[in-house]
Amino acid sequence: MNELKISVITVVFNGEETIEETIKSIVNQDYPSFEYIIVDGKSTDRTLDIVKKYESKISKIISEKDSGLYDAMNKGLKFSTGDFVIFINSGDKFSHAGVLSEVFNTKENDFSKTDVVYGETDIIDNEGNILHSRRHRPPEDLKYTDFLKGMLVCHQSFFARRTMCSPYNLKYKYAADYDWCLNVLKKSRLNYNSHKTISHFLEGGRTAKTIVPGLKDRYKIMCSHFGFLRATFWNVVLTVKFLWWILFHKWF
Repeated sequence: MNELKISVITVVFNGEETIEETIKSIVNQDYPSFEYIIVDGKSTDRTLDIVKKYESKISKIISEKDSGLYDAMNKGLKFSTGDFVIFINSGDKFSHAGVLSEVFNTKENDFSKTDVVYGETDIIDNEGNILHSRRHRPPEDLKYTDFLKGMLVCHQSFFARRTMCSPYNLKYKYAADYDWCLNVLKKSRLNYNSHKTISHFLEGGRTAKTIVPGLKDRYKIMCSHFGFLRATFWNVVLTVKFLWWILFHKWF
């Protein structure tokens, strides 16, 4: 089988404190067939200077003003050419230098029939120390209805076949990635659980700073995909679990 080409996309804006570790985790991958696209929102700090240090290992650099995170991610999608696409944005990174090889150089899965490849995620602090695994754990056999229970697969550990990817819906300013993954999963023929820890997600990122509007966005998306009754029921369940976690820092 011909080697699968992977498109790795990083979106960044004023990320001088985090972008270099993200870049190094990607350009040091030992997998031979991937392209790397960086979309910068016209940063005003040292971000672009850091990016240019690695210019020879980056397939495409876009630096221009955008309308926010998901607009920038759409730009990355537009220029991607791989069989599969994954987003590793500034502050996040691949778990180790061999993860792409481990995931895609295996004979246990027929990738020609697979549209989603997914795995585990660890949460890290600003120094890169692993704090714990993500509280949502990927199911063995992922279906789009599993996302009624929340985003069970972290976006940074979700490879989607590029031809299945529609643009992010910009009317969702805080949870368009949830909607995007659902759209892919609803069309997918086969989803493959790699059982690998694919990414490290930086604790306290954008989502943590926009909790309430993010929850509102998520509910609208749930209604759109699952209908009012199912969406309302599961939204109540998830909200109660989230409040419990805030109070006691654990899930029941």
